[in-house]
This record gives sequence, structure tokens and C-alpha cells, in this order.
Amino acid sequence: MSTPLGNQSYDDLDEASTGHASDLFAPTREERKEKGGSHGPIVPAGSVTGRSLTLVISIMCFLACLTAGAVYMINQSADAWLRDVASEVTVQVLPQNGADTNRTLQEVAAFLTQRSGVDSTRTLSAQTSTDLLEPWLGKSDALESLPVPRLIAVQVNRDTPPDFDALSRDLATRFQGVTLDDHRHWQQQIKTVTRSLAVGGIAILLLVAAATTAIIVSATRSAMASNREIVEVLHFVGATDGFIAREFEKHFLTLGVRAGVLGAGCAMAVFFLMPLITWFLGGGSMTEIEFHRLIGSGTLDLAGYVLLGMVIVVIAALCMLTSRFGVYRILNSNTD
Repeated sequence: MSTPLGNQSYDDLDEASTGHASDLFAPTREERKEKGGSHGPIVPAGSVTGRSLTLVISIMCFLACLTAGAVYMINQSADAWLRDVASEVTVQVLPQNGADTNRTLQEVAAFLTQRSGVDSTRTLSAQTSTDLLEPWLGKSDALESLPVPRLIAVQVNRDTPPDFDALSRDLATRFQGVTLDDHRHWQQQIKTVTRSLAVGGIAILLLVAAATTAIIVSATRSAMASNREIVEVLHFVGATDGFIAREFEKHFLTLGVRAGVLGAGCAMAVFFLMPLITWFLGGGSMTEIEFHRLIGSGTLDLAGYVLLGMVIVVIAALCMLTSRFGVYRILNSNTD
């Protein structure tokens, strides 16, 4: 007598499915309590979806966490730069023939102090102005004879900053050779670089998500193929597609959480040890200073580690949902 599964007899079916009997039927709650166990999973943990897949997903999560953490640190550092740049503007005083530059500096500083939104002013010495030109012009005694502009650093109120356009016009009208630099150009450059890095980071995360999805789809197909007899017998005894999909979903969710924790843990260790790694690779004190200028301390704060935890959640959810939809698609295609 033939069965709905093919031309096999019921005896052949029973013989073929004997090896998977522990995976087919879930005992009742009372039986589990009496025996102290439960039915085995449909997808064995040691199959193609086991250790090798866990390692691959862990690597994907590691790369995603490194990308997310690096973009987060750079954004934090850029925000600090923008706050510092926005809190101070520079007034440039050009030396004029027959004019007392020091007196002009005092008058400009007094004028700025009386304007609303200005907290304080600090006049830079002539030597400081000369030192600022050394990286471009080199160190030379000839700089002292040049009419180097004098600078006034103006600390502004962040909450109620002055109208920079109006302040620039007033300075140009009241004083000759005096200009205001509100650092808008530098702020725009910092924002542009930060946005570019953020877009690049998002692109990398999308690529990692796409690769993870493709891997899970392939693993789901392999698991379905290797456990085809179990799935067919489950269908024969009345199991629904939802039950089978949930079994695969549980397996891949557990795998995603385990792989996500492993990958995120390695990434956290990298960020935690980043200053030590930089020093071990030969970076001296100057390298450490430049490193701190670029990405701050080089370690994540609490919010950064929370972000890495969110990556674990996303990876686990991606594994679970991809396997669920993959199982439904395979079962529906087999039915058709």
C-alpha cells in the first residue's frame, strides 16, 4: 500500500523513520516530568547549522560591532570638536601703517566685551601668532620682521551666541583691518567628514546584514534537505508549517544569540584594549595624542556598549526571521 509521501509502503516508512523517532513526537508535559527529558530538536545542533555557522555569524557580528563602534566614537569626537569650535571665534587684526597695533587690540577687545553673547576675550601675543605660522612657513627669524596679524580669541555663550554677521559688519565698519572668523568653514568640513564616515559605516552594516541573510538562507536550505524525512513525517502526522517553522526559528535564534554574544564580546575587547594595542604596535606619546584627537579616548562609553548590545539583538532577530521566512518559502514551493 502506498503512502502520500511516495511509493513506499507503510512498513518501509516506519523503518526509514525509526532513526528519527526521538525527533518526531514531543511527549506530553506529564511524560516529560516523569522521564525528566523532552523530545530532541528537529535540527540537530551538530549539523551544518552548528559550529561552522556559529563561527561565520560571529565573524559577521564582530565586523558589524567594529563598524558601529568606530562610527559611534568618531561621531562623539566630532561632536566634541563642533562644541569647541562653536564656543570660540577669532578676531584678526592686521597691522596698519602708522597705527599702534597694541592699542587697536585693546580697543577691539573692549568693544567685543560689551557685545551681548560674548563671555570673554583673550588677546594672543605676537609670539603666539608667529608660532601658529611655523607649520606652514617654517621656523625663521624673518617671521619676526613680517607684519603678522594679531589674534583675539573670543569665548561666546553657547546658549545665546551673538549675531556673527552683524558683529562682523560692526567690526569692519568701526575698525580698519579687523575681520571676524566664526569658523563656519571648519564646522562644515567636520560635518561633511562625519556624514561621509556615517554613510560608509551604514553601507558596511548593510553589506554584513545581506551576507548574514544569504548565509542563513543557505543554511536553512541545507538543514531542510538533510532533515527532509523528518519534515515529511511531521507533515504526515498532521504537523503544520507553522510548527516546523517555529522549530527552525528557535534553533536559529539560539544560534544568533550565541554567535552575536561571541562576536560582540571580541569587539568589546578590541575597543577596551585599543590604547594598549596602539602602544604595543609602536605608537609613542605623539601617536597617542593624535589618536585621541581623531577618535577621543579610543574606548567606548556606556552608550557605546549598549549600541553593541543592540547589534546582538539585530543579528539574532535577523537569523530568526530569515530562517522562518526561508522555511515557509521552501515548504510552499514543495507543496506547489
